[in-house]
Amino acid sequence: MNDWQRKSPLDWETYVNKLVKVVAVEKHEYEGWVLTVDPVSATIVLATFPENEKGSISFVMGHAVQEVRILQEGDSDMEQRLARILVPEESQAYSPEELEERKNALKAWLETNHIPVGEQGELGRTLSVAGVLSIEPPYGPEQCSSANEIILSRVQGLLQRFLQQQQ
Repeated sequence: MNDWQRKSPLDWETYVNKLVKVVAVEKHEYEGWVLTVDPVSATIVLATFPENEKGSISFVMGHAVQEVRILQEGDSDMEQRLARILVPEESQAYSPEELEERKNALKAWLETNHIPVGEQGELGRTLSVAGVLSIEPPYGPEQCSSANEIILSRVQGLLQRFLQQQQ
């Protein structure tokens, strides 16, 4: 096990959103912005932004890392740019009005189908279904969470059908 692999997740976290140079085995060097470090394998996930391209991701396996040097701190613009790399293409940005409309339509549909639903959270943005499942904006199946896998699966299926009806 090398020095990099011996570090703790808290140590690795200090590298996130920073431009680094990684020296790996056989004198291979990699440069990029650290998106994350896998806590199990110590693999570093680097993002680079070649000219006129959206960005690319590369992985440096933890066992191959010999040295990591921080070259530059990331600012808030870079943090947002890095966060956007992980956002799927098909995900849309919704305006607050569109989110409110989606929430109200879903809530009305659930109530029409006799499914107990309420709003929770400071701004009432989260829908609570029967007190055992929550749905966060933008109110799709992926935004459902519940400790009960059966309820989660069933509500996700209902939500999928609801969204298909809306199209």
